[in-house]
Amino acid sequence: MASVLGMMEEREAAVRVRVEGLREEVARLAGVLEAAEIELDRRVIAREELVEALAASAAETTAVTGTEAGQEPCPRARPCRCRARSCRLGARDCR
Repeated sequence: MASVLGMMEEREAAVRVRVEGLREEVARLAGVLEAAEIELDRRVIAREELVEALAASAAETTAVTGTEAGQEPCPRARPCRCRARSCRLGARDCR
């Protein structure tokens, strides 16, 4: 019986080592995941800020061009589906 008990203790010890290794791997991956989530958040914010800046620039250009031509400028910051005469999409696509 002692040899069977010894075998079971050896297997238990091996599984404990494996469990500890897996716990360490999970902790490492949690750090990697957190860093990736932070990078993703930064990239989303950067893209949103770029879209806003480009929309503001387009609105300024549209407002200046539309005013110079004597047309009503598009009321939104980016090309939209409005009914303004200077809207690039036209009334058919308006929402």
